[in-house]
Amino acid sequence: MAAASWYHRDISRVVAEELLAKAGRDGCFLVRDSESVSGAYALCLLFQRHVHTYRILPDDEGLLSVQTIQGIQAKCFRTLPDLIGAYQQPNNGLVTPLLYPVHRARQAADEDSDGEDGRGGGHAASAGPAGGAGAGAWLSAPIAGRTHISQKLHQRLQEQVHSSPASDFMGFMAEYLNHHLQLDLEALRHGHPQLRHLSTALVTACRALHSEIDFTLAGLETLARVFDPPASPRSPAREQGLLTSDPDLELLLNKISTVNHLLSSLEKKVLKSLQETVSRHNLALPSVVAVPPPAAKPLAVQSFEVKMGKSQRAALTVDVESGTVAITKAGSGSPEETIPQDKILQLIKYQSVQSKVRLVYDREPQRSLSRDFVFLSARKREAFCQLLQLMKIQHSNLDEPDLISVYVGTWNMGSTPPPRSLASWLTSRGLGRTQDETTACIPHDIYVIGTQENSLGDREWVEFLRASLKTLMTIDYRVVALQCLWSIKIVVLVKPEHERRISHVHTSSVKTGIANTLGNKGAVGVSFLFNGTSFGFVNCHLASGSEKTHRRNQNYSDILRSLVLGDKRLSAFDLTLRFTHLFWFGDLNYRLDMDVQDILAHITKKEFEALLAVDQLNLEREKNKVFLRFSEGDISFPPTYRYERGSRDSYMWQKFKPTGMRINVPSWCDRILWKSHPETHVVCNSYGCTDDIVTSDHSPVFATFEVGVTSQFVPKKAPGSGPEPLACIEWESIEVIVKTASRSKCYIEFHSYCLEEAQRSGENTSQSCDIPGFLKLGWSAKHLPVLNPILPDLEYLGDQHLLLSIKGVESCESYGECCIAMRSMIGSMAQQFETFLFHRGEETGSMRGWMKVRVPKDRHSTRERLYEWISFEEEDAEPAADAPACPKPPVQRLRSRPRSLPESAAGYTNPAYFIFEGVPNAWAPAPSAGEAHNKQAESLAEGQRRRSPLRARVPSPSEEERWGGRPRCVPGAPSRGHPLSPPGVGQQKRPKSAVLVRDAPGLGDCSLTALHMATCLSQLDRASPERRGDSQKTLLHQTHGALEPPPRPCREVPRCMPDARQHGRPGEWPCDRGERSRSVGGCLGHLGLQQDVEGLQERGWDHLEIFRYTQALELGKGGTVRASSCGPGVPGRAPCPEGEER
Repeated sequence: MAAASWYHRDISRVVAEELLAKAGRDGCFLVRDSESVSGAYALCLLFQRHVHTYRILPDDEGLLSVQTIQGIQAKCFRTLPDLIGAYQQPNNGLVTPLLYPVHRARQAADEDSDGEDGRGGGHAASAGPAGGAGAGAWLSAPIAGRTHISQKLHQRLQEQVHSSPASDFMGFMAEYLNHHLQLDLEALRHGHPQLRHLSTALVTACRALHSEIDFTLAGLETLARVFDPPASPRSPAREQGLLTSDPDLELLLNKISTVNHLLSSLEKKVLKSLQETVSRHNLALPSVVAVPPPAAKPLAVQSFEVKMGKSQRAALTVDVESGTVAITKAGSGSPEETIPQDKILQLIKYQSVQSKVRLVYDREPQRSLSRDFVFLSARKREAFCQLLQLMKIQHSNLDEPDLISVYVGTWNMGSTPPPRSLASWLTSRGLGRTQDETTACIPHDIYVIGTQENSLGDREWVEFLRASLKTLMTIDYRVVALQCLWSIKIVVLVKPEHERRISHVHTSSVKTGIANTLGNKGAVGVSFLFNGTSFGFVNCHLASGSEKTHRRNQNYSDILRSLVLGDKRLSAFDLTLRFTHLFWFGDLNYRLDMDVQDILAHITKKEFEALLAVDQLNLEREKNKVFLRFSEGDISFPPTYRYERGSRDSYMWQKFKPTGMRINVPSWCDRILWKSHPETHVVCNSYGCTDDIVTSDHSPVFATFEVGVTSQFVPKKAPGSGPEPLACIEWESIEVIVKTASRSKCYIEFHSYCLEEAQRSGENTSQSCDIPGFLKLGWSAKHLPVLNPILPDLEYLGDQHLLLSIKGVESCESYGECCIAMRSMIGSMAQQFETFLFHRGEETGSMRGWMKVRVPKDRHSTRERLYEWISFEEEDAEPAADAPACPKPPVQRLRSRPRSLPESAAGYTNPAYFIFEGVPNAWAPAPSAGEAHNKQAESLAEGQRRRSPLRARVPSPSEEERWGGRPRCVPGAPSRGHPLSPPGVGQQKRPKSAVLVRDAPGLGDCSLTALHMATCLSQLDRASPERRGDSQKTLLHQTHGALEPPPRPCREVPRCMPDARQHGRPGEWPCDRGERSRSVGGCLGHLGLQQDVEGLQERGWDHLEIFRYTQALELGKGGTVRASSCGPGVPGRAPCPEGEER
């Protein structure tokens, strides 16, 4: 089977469909591994532009059969080629016979010793000589083919030579490949399986090993005779073995076996001998006095210089141990006021003034007071807030924590031992966003250390880390997990008091080196539960070399697919959805696409924005190729690679090799990213690198996080004698768009820790695949299950999440998965949700619908989390003359918005969904000031009515009060863009202290349906050329203004309300109407994108990077759209200057 070109191994469903679409002929087929059943296969067949997938399942005897349509007798086959051959005949239950196999693409050779030391590889055979059919192909190949094989193997060896310390050994192997491999091949061809020449080469290469083993073995035997003289007499054979000068592989193996036996038995011998000595002579061993562990150092009282009011200087003194904050005015010897920690109600951070904070506290009964303080720097303000947070935690009466701190570090050690001290790395000091000296030595709850090219032994490295932390923090941290893959290691350490809170620890590793069989590149991972919160940590070392971007992307996909972590019941879900918090870090090896001299000039001037604009990782994330919906802290430190060892003053970007000079441009290779479930609390407090650890050509990188966690929930109300009221999760409708060429019926699986077991829906009730490459599915309430959580309490349900998976009825394979937070869905009224679907790290579609979580009235009690008393607020600003003023509510204790919620955005990130979700509002020109003034009243009256159907519903006042929130000024608010766009894309400043159910960003009226866009743009054909620009503006604006949201579907059968401005059949989306005949390609042409229509047809929606760069600028020049609205949206990306093209 290995030689079958139509067998594509473990490619994903999406990749299989893309390959068949490129082939384009009815009857094209391929076979891949099944994603749902281990050991099974999936037969993918193209017919009439749709991909049909059939499962090939093995029975108990190993015979293979195809699941086809009912009524067709299933046939069994011993091998997969036999099965494929039989189904090439008609009338076998398939939609069409198997006619044209789609062959595997030849893959580039996996060069990775460390790519900076390697050369660009050519191409290697797609199937290696692993035996079976592959080995048979080798042996039956002509002499020329075998010569080619020898050359390829020698080329792979050369790629390893310069990074391997065993250069002499490599020389022997090179000699064998050049001169003796052909002889062994000939011997095999004639039936002689002994590789005589390989044995000779190995004996010669291992000659030095004999003397080393003899030396070691003599010492071990001497030590053994000391404790047991009669037990280890030196045999004549051993003496002869030491004196022989004719090394032999069998003798070498015997010596190694002897060393192994001695090492394993020596400790037992010594222990037994000592015990006998003690009992024989009645010796009294001196008693060992147990030394108590050192107590944790109490935190010193910290003082901060601040400014109160306009000019009054004062000092804020924080005493964590006593739990007080004292305010002392300058020149005064005694504190003006001392505030106990239990009187502090809220801490509000200002966004516009990064060094300003507002403290709200109780002064008298029924009266609260707020005071503003301006610190010397933003870092001082953060230190003050961290100390107050720590004070709250230490003095709370909670048995289990709500908030923990997590340290994540990554370092490529360059195969050299570490320095004596790692203090700067473990205390987050150096360059970038670092910890203030007042909080640097506060111990974190969890330390996760990832290293690459770590030459230390596993136990030696762990003990070194524990000793370092004990010296710095006076805490003896416990080891949760250690996972290693060659020189890639990950260590997880926790405080002793948290050890009992850790459970369900899993570890895994994935090799992505040469042919995915070597561990010089790859990933190691650890997952566990901290009480009720799941954590995942992945440390990886990806392919190196500036030109290896695609290979790095593939490494990421392989790790995502193969890493086995988390709850086994969630194994079908994308790895990034299995954990409440997932941290991914390591030497990602993405480089900067810029001339090295320009890079050095920008680094000298600390112009990091220009460099981040050409950072390969940022560019690939923009294209949705890797790390979808991950977050990364702001990078304000210089590139961490490639420094001159022993210094941090200069970069060693040149490397001279026998094959020539190689350039390694300075780059941010070492990164830390994270992804969390929606509506959870995670804050990155620091992200930087050290500047004093110089043993490697990489600088260590660190990040610290404040993470909200949940604990085992204990209901406050004891169960009564009668039946307990149940909470229920009800669905009114779900609509799904998936990127697929299949027409399979689907169902939805529902998973959650709050459910006793997974639930599934019925088959979809509506389906449309009129647009090639996309499938639109719908479920009504009748076909969606009512879910009953195991506990009905509001406090419990507010922390839960639902994981949904769209699966095909025939293949049972996933078309995409998503996560929905239940907190925003709680209430008596149905709430609208919208999210993306993911599968194997790719964005495969989107889902939206209406749902509600009903909670019994007597279970509405909840409590404020320790992290919710800190919120964000904007500096007061003068309202615009043409904008309605929002009344400022009184300061109160607010439920903080979880900071992992993505910021609002001004545009979509995936243009593929324009055909369903419409064009962003930014494509329509903004009205002038006069127009805005004239339409102000209309906006106030119709702001709610004219929202897009994807907009989150504004809660009722009762819901506001239930969550302790405050009203928000909705009319006239700017449109918020896509709710799940990556952070940093078109961010708009706004208060972040609003309640979750109210503050979930929505699309507003920012989208045009595909039909309106096509109808509008088709009229441009009738416009004169000189007036086309104005027509575009007018039509786009008028079409946008005429939009109204489709009605909410009824509970039973979705139908359109009489007053809704909908055309077409009831229950359809706007894109179902007959006017779709005006193709999207035509729309692109009208928008000035004619040259990309052909690329769109050939390469599909992945070609639509046209909306991001030059074409976006052309649209801006033509007056259709602001160039900035379509530009890249990765944080730190420098905007393209007006008029400049990339």
